Amino acid sequence: MTPEQLAQEQLDAYNARDLARFIACYSEDIALYRPPAAEPSIQGKAALATHYAANRFNLPGLHAELLGRLVVGSKVFDHERVHGVRPEPFEVAAVYEVRDGLIAKAYFFDA
Repeated sequence: MTPEQLAQEQLDAYNARDLARFIACYSEDIALYRPPAAEPSIQGKAALATHYAANRFNLPGLHAELLGRLVVGSKVFDHERVHGVRPEPFEVAAVYEVRDGLIAKAYFFDA
């Protein structure tokens, strides 16, 4: 898969709340960042699975709407509107860095 196809696959899996399919898009050593924090908020595929199972895929209204996408080499920049996590939808810029066919780093910039 190209980086763009991989980003779309994980988004489709997210919206389907398909944890196995979602996690399959990520490397074993995935590091998820929420700037301005310099350290990862989630490190490793097992921790990512645990977090999304307990804090996202259990939410009935969960849905991420893709508003725009930019691909630069191995990096995919998505502008998303997320529904079902907070009382009101919110926008986020998500950056996915692909290495060896999997997402190795992800950065989520909350508006």
